[in-house]
Amino acid sequence: MLFDIRYSEFDISALYFSSSSVVECRSMPVTISSVNTDERKKLAFKAGDNVRVWQKITERIIEKDKIKEKSRLQAFEGLVLARKHGREAGGTFTVRRVIDGVGVERIFPLHAPTIEKIEVLKRIKVRRAKLYYIRRKAAKEIRKAMRHERVEKTVSAPEAAAEINP
Repeated sequence: MLFDIRYSEFDISALYFSSSSVVECRSMPVTISSVNTDERKKLAFKAGDNVRVWQKITERIIEKDKIKEKSRLQAFEGLVLARKHGREAGGTFTVRRVIDGVGVERIFPLHAPTIEKIEVLKRIKVRRAKLYYIRRKAAKEIRKAMRHERVEKTVSAPEAAAEINP
């Protein structure tokens, strides 16, 4: 969102800046952000929590020289690996999820207007502030599982051949 406020339209001395996301003018309030910053600052989740982040997705479809915009909500559910820069305006958090055997991580800005809501599903007690070691741990477990699959295949192949040729 871009706002064009010219000095000729408003008297600068009439503007009051507060800690919220609204710039107040003596005649009318002008909203700069649609995010309720006080509500987002009070969110109490940390690394180790399972969260579901509802994000607003806007799709633009071109039909007969017209551009249609459709909005929908998309959920991303996973483990919070890290939370950076606290509760301030530039704060972010990283969520990791495994989809079809592939680890997917997304970094969400805490105060993004596209985020509709953040639900804390489960709290887990952890001893670290950043859980980046989960990446290596998950890869190690997958390699270990693949090793077991290879061993089972090699063992089962000779047994199958013995059963066919008695």
